[in-house]
Amino acid sequence: MKTDQTKTKLRIEQLSKTFNNEVNALQNVSLEVETKEVVVIVGPSGSGKSTLLRSINALEIPDSGSIYLGDELIHMDPKHIRLVRERIGMVFQQFNLFPHLTALQNIILAPTRVKHIRKSQAEERAHDLLRTVGLTDKAKSYPGQLSGGQKQRIAIARALAMDPEVMLFDEPTSALDPEMIKEVLDVMVHLAKNEGMTMIVVSHEMGFARAAADRVIFMDKGQIIETAPPQELFNNPKEERTKRFLNHIL
Repeated sequence: MKTDQTKTKLRIEQLSKTFNNEVNALQNVSLEVETKEVVVIVGPSGSGKSTLLRSINALEIPDSGSIYLGDELIHMDPKHIRLVRERIGMVFQQFNLFPHLTALQNIILAPTRVKHIRKSQAEERAHDLLRTVGLTDKAKSYPGQLSGGQKQRIAIARALAMDPEVMLFDEPTSALDPEMIKEVLDVMVHLAKNEGMTMIVVSHEMGFARAAADRVIFMDKGQIIETAPPQELFNNPKEERTKRFLNHIL
């Protein structure tokens, strides 16, 4: 899919990553994501989905290829990586909240320490984000007092507190009990539909992909096999490998 260069928020060119000199986690992956676009990545375990997200956020250092945020090339040196992570938020499978801090304290930690925002200003923004994720009554709660779904919603609020330009979600509901999945997905749909957040989501939740994605990408063996709008990919996949995968999960 060719995008208007002025609208491109994230551009990946020929990204490759090998582990232990033998596992080709990514093989010349190229991808463009427009501002306010929601891209959902699906595929079997080991297909490179999480490695791609982690490379975008410099948690993995690619062997070759380039990543651009807007027109800016992401350099893999420590100082530049820190600045990039201020602009690209990430939500993981595990919540990674600090257990000794309240929900509010978890949310304001990065804005006050990294961006040096005044505590009062950070707290005001945190309360707004707690409203966004439906947890206004949990500001003073510690992670041990929260359900899995609530912890993940706090983790989303914490990432949003840095006002990122792009949000990455790496299977954010995979560690949750089934009844808690919907409350997290509802927040993500809200971000996509009402907040206009640019999002790349690795997920097995096909209902979310149908409801919120502008495009769905199918990956296998470190490569993008097929990309299309959700209805087209789910109802009329072109590639045989995509068809086999969807037959197993739909």
